[in-house]
Amino acid sequence: MLLIKAAWGGKSLNYDFRSPSAGPYPRTPSDIEKNRNTLENSGHYYRLMAAHVKQVLANPGRVCPAYDPKEGYEIAGFIWLQGFNDMVDGNFYPKQPKGAPGNRFAKYSELMAAFIRDVRREFGAPKMPFVIGVMGVGGKEPGDDNLAFREAMAAPADLPEFKGNVTAVRTAPFWDEQLGAIQAKKEKVRQMAYELRNKGKRSANADGKMTEEQQREFLKDYEAKLITPAEAAQLKRGSSNAGYHYLGCAKTFALMGEAFAEANLKMRSEAK
Repeated sequence: MLLIKAAWGGKSLNYDFRSPSAGPYPRTPSDIEKNRNTLENSGHYYRLMAAHVKQVLANPGRVCPAYDPKEGYEIAGFIWLQGFNDMVDGNFYPKQPKGAPGNRFAKYSELMAAFIRDVRREFGAPKMPFVIGVMGVGGKEPGDDNLAFREAMAAPADLPEFKGNVTAVRTAPFWDEQLGAIQAKKEKVRQMAYELRNKGKRSANADGKMTEEQQREFLKDYEAKLITPAEAAQLKRGSSNAGYHYLGCAKTFALMGEAFAEANLKMRSEAK
């Protein structure tokens, strides 16, 4: 078995991984004003991904010594885990008035469906099992936008054309709730540091008279009251990255990977 990984952080589906059948990227007035998201670079990472996979498959034996050219290979599935950069992109998915009908991220569903069709066409695998790893950052208590985005991300799996060959796997159950709660406290400490530096009106340094040393001492005491030594040790032991990367929690990624593999195997077995 050979796993081909193509992963660049901080990328969106609406622009960076935009696939051919999604059509040209519709630049917004803000894009034009700030001279960003040019048409020629739209889909750049889709093309890089496709080229990388094709390069590997042109000579699998280079990276997989057990490969037998006589037996050839089969593309057994595709796993997609992404989402955060689309969820926070208010430029492409503008905020809607409170109570407005529909999902502001509905376009993501269309782009995801186009992506699935395109990668199958790209690699000559029309029924290739496809697993959508539905973003689970934030775990059991997502904000409204987070929840709406999750629904938009999962939606393509319900399309008739994808019945039995596309599965949406919810990753929120694998988010480490304890680490998330401690990380939220760390964010409060960072916010307090920002308020002190910038003389926030509600901070202890509103009058700007605190020295840097006094600010450090204040923060040290603030953090000690907020986070216990046991919690600090747990966060250090269990996380290695920010929340948008699932806190870099190895346990979370292991559980997600297992769920993706099981979903892929289930689709393959049911297709036989």
